[in-house]
Amino acid sequence: MPVYVLLSTLSEHGVSCVVEDPTCLRQISRDIENLGVKVLEEYATLGTYDFVHVIEAPDNETVARVSMEMIAKGHLKPLTMPTISINDFISRLSLDRRP
Repeated sequence: MPVYVLLSTLSEHGVSCVVEDPTCLRQISRDIENLGVKVLEEYATLGTYDFVHVIEAPDNETVARVSMEMIAKGHLKPLTMPTISINDFISRLSLDRRP
C-alpha cells in the first residue's frame, strides 16, 4: 500500500485543544484511521511543522479526503507528500539508464 508523509501545523483552535488536553492529539490519529488509512508513525517536531504522521493509504484520493477532513475539523493545517521507497527509487533510476 502507498505510504505518505503528512506534515501538519496546529491551528489556533488546535493549540487551544492541546493546551487544555494534550491527549486530544490521540483523537487526531483515530480520526485519520477512521477515514480509511493506517497511521504507521507519529512524531511531534520542532520547527516549521508541529507533527509528522507517516500513513498508509490506498490512493491519493483517500489522502486528499484525509487532508480536507483535517482542515474542516479546524485543528491542523496539513501538507501531504507521497513517498517512494529507496529501493523502488533506485530500481526506477537503474531502469531509466538501460540502453
